[in-house]
Amino acid sequence: MAHLFSPANRFYTWRSLWLNLAIAERELGLPISEEAIEQMKANLHLTPEQFETAAQEEKKRRHDVMAHVHTFGTVAPAAAGIIHNADLIFLRTGLTYLINSLAVLISRLSTFAEEYRALPTLGFTHFQPAQLTTVGKRATLWIQELLWDLRNIQRARDDLGFRGVKGTTGTQASFLALFDGDHQKAWVTELSGFSYAYPVTSQTYSRKVDIDVLAPLASLGATAHKIATDIRLLANLKEMEEPFESTQIGSSAMAYKRNPMRCERVCSLSRHLMVLHQNALMTSSVQWFERTLDDSANRRITLPEAFLTADIVLSTLQNVSEGLVVYPKVIAKRISQELPFMATENVIMAMVKAGGDRQEAHEHIRVLSHEAAHQVKNLGLENDLIDRIRRDPYFDPIKGQLDALLDPASFIGRAPEQVDAFLKDWVVPVLAPKDLQEVIQQSKKVELSV
Repeated sequence: MAHLFSPANRFYTWRSLWLNLAIAERELGLPISEEAIEQMKANLHLTPEQFETAAQEEKKRRHDVMAHVHTFGTVAPAAAGIIHNADLIFLRTGLTYLINSLAVLISRLSTFAEEYRALPTLGFTHFQPAQLTTVGKRATLWIQELLWDLRNIQRARDDLGFRGVKGTTGTQASFLALFDGDHQKAWVTELSGFSYAYPVTSQTYSRKVDIDVLAPLASLGATAHKIATDIRLLANLKEMEEPFESTQIGSSAMAYKRNPMRCERVCSLSRHLMVLHQNALMTSSVQWFERTLDDSANRRITLPEAFLTADIVLSTLQNVSEGLVVYPKVIAKRISQELPFMATENVIMAMVKAGGDRQEAHEHIRVLSHEAAHQVKNLGLENDLIDRIRRDPYFDPIKGQLDALLDPASFIGRAPEQVDAFLKDWVVPVLAPKDLQEVIQQSKKVELSV
């Protein structure tokens, strides 16, 4: 991604576009020699000397495009300036990079979800204990949002058009003059891989396109922030942790700490990614008539930053997903603290089936539950509700069933089956295309330097 938005690749892309234009114009009948085409092909990459020449020209002319047109002209025939097509190429390529990274991340998390499809864990609503779910089922909630992000980014990429060769204000007047007023020749067959060109443009493609491109990236930022926050909270509960190397230092002051720095980084960068969309909205809203130049400096920062930020967010999340550590015993202990209260309805129903009165059973459970809650909240002791039920003669008819009634697996409903169906019906088809399968199969583990 860094190479995509580098000066070297930007200027190479400009020259490639100028070459494509020259080829198309030659095919349409303009007198452009084969020698000129070959000179352009031989000089698509800038040498250090050409970079220096371009810098000197830009300082003199205060116009980056003309500086590079002049520089290109020193080694090959000059070409028309269709620079704003280049940005569309960068956007399309960048979106493809992100689609590939998303596919790998989804694949990694799907493996995790499948492995822990049936491991019971305490669910939380309002970050308060709720009914049980499974570790794998929780991961599918993350994956589902990533699938939506993948869909949205694919839509944005596939919807991108090419500005085409339309001249300074989009009327194609200069090209009409080149072809002596022949309207049938006043267009250029695109050689840059786009399926269509925008039917009308001004001097630039509409900056609303930038809004459409950055919107799904901002949405991805929201997804990444939610996933990383969940993992940070689980790390605090000691139920799950991001990778932590044996020599890693969690805190300079507190040697015992294992701070979730990867997920904290994801949250930090995701917030930045989400707000960059605002720049595109504001820039598009203030484009006067056929264009103004107050978009340029902003976009040169905003567009690369958005793609580079999304790229590092995804690679960091991939690194986390490849080394997630789950602690089943800690999870089981937390379940044991809350499950007795959740199981009371099952206990009451078992008593009713054994011939007991529901209201009488309910009252016994109510009294014992309050006593156990006092032990937990006021005395800081363990939840002993089940021991109290075992000691109460009233529950003698069902004491042999208590272990089965308290099996966490009986409280997770269809969570494992939901994981299986979700992966089979929703994830596998999305990742099935050949290009994504090749990316996933060729992918390697992400290593973070810092």
